[in-house]
Amino acid sequence: MTNADVYAPRRSALDHERAMRLAATEYGRLLDLLRELTPEDWTRRTDCTAWDVREVAAHNLGMAEMAASPEEQQRQNQEAARRGGVFIDALTGLQVEERRDMSPAEIVDRYAEAGPLAARGRAAAPVEVREAPMPGPIEIRGVLEHWTVGFLLDTILTRDTWMHRIDVARATGRDLVLTPDHDGVIVADVVAEWAGRHGGGCTLTLTGPAGGRWTFGSGGPEFELDAVEFCRTVSRRAKGRGLLDVEVPF
Repeated sequence: MTNADVYAPRRSALDHERAMRLAATEYGRLLDLLRELTPEDWTRRTDCTAWDVREVAAHNLGMAEMAASPEEQQRQNQEAARRGGVFIDALTGLQVEERRDMSPAEIVDRYAEAGPLAARGRAAAPVEVREAPMPGPIEIRGVLEHWTVGFLLDTILTRDTWMHRIDVARATGRDLVLTPDHDGVIVADVVAEWAGRHGGGCTLTLTGPAGGRWTFGSGGPEFELDAVEFCRTVSRRAKGRGLLDVEVPF
């Protein structure tokens, strides 16, 4: 395992104002999708192999409530740390476990309240908080790296919600709402980070409403695939080869 203490913490490439517009929209889009689901849909298995749709939604509710309230953030962090093990696994497991007795209707109602509060809570974080390093390193494919709080608030929490919306849509066969001015921005940010992480030359063409075309360096392989499938691949939900095996955190 490589220690990344010598590297500067990773910062969000999105400016805070734009990132918060994406966050608010994404909370709303996930809520719209959850409202469409039938009782049978909530029991379907997802690409998060340990979770069904209800458990994915419970995690998203827990994360939104955490982002909405400093007190809830502190409580969840302390309880997850007390459980030990890999922190993010302890945290998400806590979120699902604490909501295991909630009905789908209760989850939807609570998410309708928590989403806007989470968007406002994240937007209100002052620059000195966003620039501060997170308390500990994050492991990505066996490498420890450091993030700023702003990378979590402005980038990761929206990517996580976005990818779980994809998980739910795939599991239930629901149409996935994708637009260039929202999903296209999220995908482009993922692409830029992916290119920075692998550092090689390539041409990437992503199809669909969230897609685009990028060239990095000179020469190298050419890839063409659906924009959502690209993100599923670099998030480790689907297998990738070569440069497509480079992970981007969600």
